[in-house]
Amino acid sequence: MKAGWYEKNGEAKDVLVVGEMETPKPGVGEVLVRLMASGVNPSDVKSRRGRPLIAPRIIPHSDGAGVIEAVGDGVDASRIGERVWTWNGQWKRPFGTAAQFIALPVDRAVRLPDGIDFDAGACMGIPGLTALHAVKLHGDIAGKTLLVTGAAAAVGHYAVQMAKAAGARVIGTTSPARRDHALSAGCDAVIDYRSEDVAGRVKELTGGKGADGIIDMDFSSTAGLLPGGILAQHGKFVCYGSNVAGDVPVSFPALLWGSLSLEVFVVYELTAEERAVRLRELNEMLEAGTLKHTIGATYGLDEIVAAHEAVEGGRVTGNVVLRTG
Repeated sequence: MKAGWYEKNGEAKDVLVVGEMETPKPGVGEVLVRLMASGVNPSDVKSRRGRPLIAPRIIPHSDGAGVIEAVGDGVDASRIGERVWTWNGQWKRPFGTAAQFIALPVDRAVRLPDGIDFDAGACMGIPGLTALHAVKLHGDIAGKTLLVTGAAAAVGHYAVQMAKAAGARVIGTTSPARRDHALSAGCDAVIDYRSEDVAGRVKELTGGKGADGIIDMDFSSTAGLLPGGILAQHGKFVCYGSNVAGDVPVSFPALLWGSLSLEVFVVYELTAEERAVRLRELNEMLEAGTLKHTIGATYGLDEIVAAHEAVEGGRVTGNVVLRTG
């Protein structure tokens, strides 16, 4: 099979290689998926740049979509030919979805509903599940106000849609160039995080109260806004990322006197119970056709370097996908 891989950390142009590898075989409890699309996420490029390698060779990317080609022992053969999307393809495993095939545990290949194309399916594992879990951690949000940082980014764009569907009022942050994209997801108001006082604008938009909840992509910048009253009394701060890998200071008095709660998660490590519920809920949304999918750019497998550079450069509005089939 053709695959893209790296054997050391570094810049995309210096370490990514495309070539031929042996096609994997499904083991016990596994399926072999002929991949048609592979999602390229910020975590994939960060891993390539700096995460220690767990094997001599790494095929990157955890998200993908394709068709089950074969099954291993213990898997119902009726799944052969099924259209699927994948999750955690390269999490704690060396060979991900930047290839023509992947063998992975059967539960990581989820049926892709009819009418949903492979490009969209390749955006569910990280962006879709992260957005859904972040929204659901807030509980019943009907009539409440949520702040979604990075509302035009891959996760944020889905989170806005999901929060609106659950009855929330949504304020988003984004750059001026992506304002319309955030509004198209359903934001009721958009704040330019580059030039506006975000906490001040949130208080202005909520009559001084602050948002009832935050869905945050960058703890390193948003945590510093808590003393400014960005969250209402008893508000909840849900975060799934930070642009600073090290320690980030957070105001204990703001948490204490606001009776605020803080919950941080990484989508790769949802519990089995959480994962099962979110997979069902996400596929129900796909079945209903309620989600808008924005594929900002597609590349061929031979163009994997350009795809990684596009994600790192932040030049693309929407998801970046490799066409592998």
